[in-house]
Amino acid sequence: MVSPQPLQYAAPLDRMAKSPKSKFEKIAFIASDVTDAGDALARLAERYGSVDPREADAIVALGGDGLMLQTLRRYLNDRIPIYGMNRGSVGFLMNEYREDGLLERLAAAEISRVHPLSMVAYDAQGKASKALAINEVSLFRETFQAAKLKISIDGKVRMEELICDGVLVATPAGSTAYNLSAHGPILPINAPLLALTPISPFRPRRWRGALLPNKARISVTALEIDKRPVSAVADAVEMRHVERVEIEQARTIDLFMMFDPGHSLDERILAEQFRY
Repeated sequence: MVSPQPLQYAAPLDRMAKSPKSKFEKIAFIASDVTDAGDALARLAERYGSVDPREADAIVALGGDGLMLQTLRRYLNDRIPIYGMNRGSVGFLMNEYREDGLLERLAAAEISRVHPLSMVAYDAQGKASKALAINEVSLFRETFQAAKLKISIDGKVRMEELICDGVLVATPAGSTAYNLSAHGPILPINAPLLALTPISPFRPRRWRGALLPNKARISVTALEIDKRPVSAVADAVEMRHVERVEIEQARTIDLFMMFDPGHSLDERILAEQFRY
């Protein structure tokens, strides 16, 4: 299992800057462990104050997309909206970093609600390991041997044998991440769909994946696991030597991401389709 990177938290202050224009009066600041993020956390906490994340009206995450995913997972049962500011590299899930006018930006932000994927991975002895994924659940070959996978949807076998480097199931929020790099489709954030995308398929060579309803229950079985071991990864959580993986949307879990007007996740996903 891959452990997430440590996060930095701002120590709470007794007095906080308040704005009558903002409904987000209690803010928690969280930063990744890179220097730029830590420095930003110190300046913003001093300027706006900071509370414990579970007491906050909003969490401001300072880092990159990895930090946003970590923060969403850490507070997935708390229904606290999270506003990211980019102190990382790509920052697809983050807003532009600016220190001025933060309370007004939070008040004006558009909120996107997403549901993660639930993954249950079984090893050869039948032991189950569970994890959640906001972007995607992926299965990968562990050795030089290609994986052989059987894919079932809602209990019906749809592909008896896929020979490949792997396969992934992506949410709309994750469709522009690894899924896009694997030539999978980009999904609008509110589309009731999941993307099932092969990774370097060998046979059938021309299969490019499928669009599935977001209520689908997906089962992927690894064949010949002694010769062709397979690992399963839910975002950054990895299980090795799996035999079967069950995937479905966790529809009872709501995650909330905040974006500046005109830069919502819907807009970013739409714009990504016209990049060249």
